[in-house]
Amino acid sequence: MPSLPTAPGFPPYRMRRYGGFWHIDMYLKFICASHACFRPRPTDVLLASFPKTGTTWLKALAFSALNRAAHPPSPAGADHPLHRNSPHDLVRFLELADQDGDGLIYEEVPSPRLLATHVPYSLLPHSITGTDDGSGGRIMYVCRDPKDTFVSFWHYHEKTTATLQQMADVGGASEAMPTFEEAFELFCQGQSAEGPQWRHTLEYWEASCRSPDKVLFLRYEDLLLDPPGSLRKIAAFMACPFSPEEEAAGVVRDIVELCSLGTLKGLEVNRRGSTMLGLKNDAFFRNGTVGDWSNCMTPAMAARLDGIVAEALEGSTLTFGASCKDPV
Repeated sequence: MPSLPTAPGFPPYRMRRYGGFWHIDMYLKFICASHACFRPRPTDVLLASFPKTGTTWLKALAFSALNRAAHPPSPAGADHPLHRNSPHDLVRFLELADQDGDGLIYEEVPSPRLLATHVPYSLLPHSITGTDDGSGGRIMYVCRDPKDTFVSFWHYHEKTTATLQQMADVGGASEAMPTFEEAFELFCQGQSAEGPQWRHTLEYWEASCRSPDKVLFLRYEDLLLDPPGSLRKIAAFMACPFSPEEEAAGVVRDIVELCSLGTLKGLEVNRRGSTMLGLKNDAFFRNGTVGDWSNCMTPAMAARLDGIVAEALEGSTLTFGASCKDPV
């Protein structure tokens, strides 16, 4: 690690470049260790994402769908795990598994395991990506328009940088948050955690095109446009589709309502609680809309970022934004 190129980044930590991406130290340590010690199971479902692209919502939806028999999704019921825990504590990040002293905590999770990561596809353990027989499990990836991603990133780190800087293995932190304009420049240069976002997303997009049965590619904008249809797609991919009886009983509707931003944001655990890592839960819930970038960026900034993304994706079939126009 000390021999890798370093640069300041956003969030305001020292970044190291490896494998074409910029990483904070804790991610690099996981990348190195996981190739040697992570053992996937055929029933694993890995929720992958670039930071601030819909990770919290995808965790809540996937957890509720996969565990609906053990935990019926009544929005009014106080006994559901989402009423007592952050989605990030229910679906743990592989790269953060040992930050609280639990070691390889995912080894203790019973099958089927629901896990999460921000690591780029090309840097995942070969035991996950290099198998065609299903033994590496399945991957769900959610993407989001880079302009909204950056704005969400900015607001999130305004709230959490002080706490994150105290965590072990984050790396050398700057003395202060960069300005919005300075952070934007770093994001455009790809110098953000696991950045650049467009390359991160392109890798998972190409993997989903090669192996659609192994990698499900989702768009945050589609989740917002059609939550029930997206939830059905998620459940089917996890091999737990909704039965006609569940559809008739309103289970899909109940999960969508339970996992809605309004419901999650209003829960006591998310208004006043913290994750196992000490991050305030309310930092993960803001407005969750599409196009919020227009309230923060100038038209020139937006055009510049769009141009960078377009140039990086030239020749590919990937586009950002909603793929469907009308709810199913």
